[in-house]
Amino acid sequence: MNSVKIPLKTVKPWLKRAPVLMTGLRNHWYQYYKPGPYPITEEKRINAAKKYELHPSEYEPYVDDGEGYGDYPKLPLISYENKDPFYPWDVPELKKNFKEPLHADFDLLREDRYDINYKNLNFPLWIYWAQFFGVLAGFFSIYLTAESFKMFHPVIPKQMPAKGRQHYTFEKD
Repeated sequence: MNSVKIPLKTVKPWLKRAPVLMTGLRNHWYQYYKPGPYPITEEKRINAAKKYELHPSEYEPYVDDGEGYGDYPKLPLISYENKDPFYPWDVPELKKNFKEPLHADFDLLREDRYDINYKNLNFPLWIYWAQFFGVLAGFFSIYLTAESFKMFHPVIPKQMPAKGRQHYTFEKD
C-alpha cells in the first residue's frame, strides 16, 4: 500500500493545478482500450464483442499473427472522408460516435491523411505514365543543353606582392 501512497503524494499538487491532464492517471481509462488476448473460444469471442460494444455477428478479430492486435476488432477500411459529413456525430472532428472503436490504422485513415477508398482515375493510366516520363525527359534535356555552357564565377588571378611592382597607389593624379 505504501507504493501507492508515495506516487499519489507527488501527483496531488498536479491534480489541483491541472485536473484534466491527470484524469487518465486517476481513472485508469486506458485499461478499457487495451486489447486483450486473442479470443480462442466462442465465449471469449462474445465477451470481446461486448467489450467493444459490437454485435457478435459483426465482431471479427485480427488474425493472430504476432502483430499484437489481440482481441481488437477488425473494422472495415473506410476513410473518414467517405463518412457522411451531415450525420450528427458525437465527435464531429473525427466523425466518430461515443464508444465507437477506432480502427487499428486510425492515424492513416483520418481526413487529413491518405484516402484509402479513392479509386477514381480521371484519365487512363498510360497518360499518367506519359506525364511522368515527359517530365523526366524535359529535365534531362535541360541538363544536356546546359552541360555545354559551363558556368563559373568571374575571378582574376590573386595579386601577390612582388619586388618592383606597385599594387596599391594612394597618390592623387
